[in-house]
Amino acid sequence: MRRRKILLADDHRLMVEAVGLALEEDKGIEIVGSAESGSQVLPLVERTKPDLVVLDLQMPGMDGLTCIKLLRERFPEVRTAVLSGFDSDEMIDAALRAGASAFISKTIDPAELPAALRRAVEAPVAEAIGRAKKRLDSAVAEKGLTEREVAVLQALAQGQSNKEIARTLWLAAQTVKFHLTNIYRKLNVRSRTEAVHWAYRHGLLEPVSESELRA
Repeated sequence: MRRRKILLADDHRLMVEAVGLALEEDKGIEIVGSAESGSQVLPLVERTKPDLVVLDLQMPGMDGLTCIKLLRERFPEVRTAVLSGFDSDEMIDAALRAGASAFISKTIDPAELPAALRRAVEAPVAEAIGRAKKRLDSAVAEKGLTEREVAVLQALAQGQSNKEIARTLWLAAQTVKFHLTNIYRKLNVRSRTEAVHWAYRHGLLEPVSESELRA
């Protein structure tokens, strides 16, 4: 198995060292460099050719969101994951819209961090979004559902739990919860069953049984 190359970007040296300690025992991950400011990220990416850039949103020189957008433009093959101590809905949404593959809270159990970063690297997000986009109709567009939300809704209709949806779409569990909250709000529904029934009524999904919804 090819080792995944990761570049860390955080202006707090202790945080960089803590992440390094959490990853050092994982033979499938190699840290190829670290940046202490946003302005250092792009030059380091060009030099080290990482598979994934793990960054904080608040950094001197250039903020994390700007870094994500520029990385997406100049190095589309490089994935990005946000590792932040601030995980408000607004910040998660902004990071995902900018192009991040995952949003991970700094409160994560260090033992779970390697797996979360591997998911961010290997996530077939573009494929999931592409399939979902083909299923969008006028009702979905009117409700303002994003492509990621449609993908989550489709997985929901298959009876998947939040944890299973996270694994299927290679998202962090908290990101799935964030998407579901937005879906309920936009569709004006209160439960998973109501959300799936709405999607079926508007032709987005295939019929599902009550037993599947309760699974």
